[in-house]
Amino acid sequence: MKGFQREDLMFSLCGLNCALCTMKIDNYCPGCGGGEGNQGCTIARCSLEHDGLDYCFMCSEYPCDKYNGIEEFDSFITHRHQLKDMEKVKNIGIGTYHTELSEKATILLYLLENYNDGRRKTLFGLAINLLELTDIKAVIQEIESKVSLSMTIKEKAIIAAKQFEDVALQKGIILKLNKKPSKGK
Repeated sequence: MKGFQREDLMFSLCGLNCALCTMKIDNYCPGCGGGEGNQGCTIARCSLEHDGLDYCFMCSEYPCDKYNGIEEFDSFITHRHQLKDMEKVKNIGIGTYHTELSEKATILLYLLENYNDGRRKTLFGLAINLLELTDIKAVIQEIESKVSLSMTIKEKAIIAAKQFEDVALQKGIILKLNKKPSKGK
């Protein structure tokens, strides 16, 4: 679909936190409306049909049938909080939400640079997407109190992962992507 462009490449039209997506961080995806992106997206097409709304929640038909089951399965980024995050943006405003997303993105980059042993990118991405900022900051403080300069990256990664998994468990959050079952299973 040609002609679909967006200014906000941090928070998608449909409520995904693109700023926290490891595909975007690694420059594999420019985000919806940021160039090539997912130009075949039905929600993007719908936005064009509705005068180019910036976010689906601005539409009088929201939430429409396109959102049925949208949080049930994930792609390379979690979809679990799409509706919740759009509601949050409606309540606090996109500027305040961008500030929170920016802070979370900074923390995610910090984790990937300092605690990723090559096996934690998805876990850290999920944790930063699904946990509240106050919980994330508390986990970072706990991690930093437990690691030392003499530790290997693998040792640091294990500590960081454990801290996030423990807090997520307390909050009833599972830090695994919800993949759609394969056809025939």
